Amino acid sequence: MNNFLELNNIRKSFTTEKNVNVLRGLSKNFKLGKIYAIMGPSGSGKSTLLNLISLIDRPSSGSIKYQNKIIDFDKNKKNDLFRANNIGIIYQQDNLLTDFTAFENVYLANLAAGNTKVGAQNKAEKSLKIVGLSNRMDHYPNELSGGEKQRVSIARALINEPKIILADEPTGSLDKKTSEQIFELLKKQLNPRRIIIFATHNRFFAEKSDYLLEMTDGNIKSKNVRVKI
Repeated sequence: MNNFLELNNIRKSFTTEKNVNVLRGLSKNFKLGKIYAIMGPSGSGKSTLLNLISLIDRPSSGSIKYQNKIIDFDKNKKNDLFRANNIGIIYQQDNLLTDFTAFENVYLANLAAGNTKVGAQNKAEKSLKIVGLSNRMDHYPNELSGGEKQRVSIARALINEPKIILADEPTGSLDKKTSEQIFELLKKQLNPRRIIIFATHNRFFAEKSDYLLEMTDGNIKSKNVRVKI
């Protein structure tokens, strides 16, 4: 199986009062049809890594390849369009637009990918149905529970049929029962043409993935955690 995403010798540093090296020569390949969990203590670089994969941020050095093509981080518009069409992002805090309904939050993500309003609305309805929120489409974020807001976030991430879903602590602010429901819903979105990568502190969820990536000293070690039958 070919690698869809390749990280080669990625380094990322931040300069505040001093230079902080967050990622130190990290290399990792990701295959379609697999789910990857990223674990590590706070400050270990989990969110930084996801921001680089999503092309929201750029590495200090090293390269990122999608489908064997190296990303040129100077081409912002091209990368923004690639992200809109290929990468769905789910945050711990839902990041929903408070002045827009669940339906509007989802269909706006499809408009950003260059589609028509009517087409975006049709896709939004389908995405919200997938996550079980057909009866909550006209509700605003402050009228939704924490679990419902994360379902809207998943619907928004799905609407452009992305090749990669990135989730940064998607269950971190939810209670145990709701966390389990959201994780199972997220896991169901895996298919042979998609990668799911999620950061978590929850080892129970992490060990339900295909690969567990442990962040240590700005790098990762991985192991296959799913039992093969």
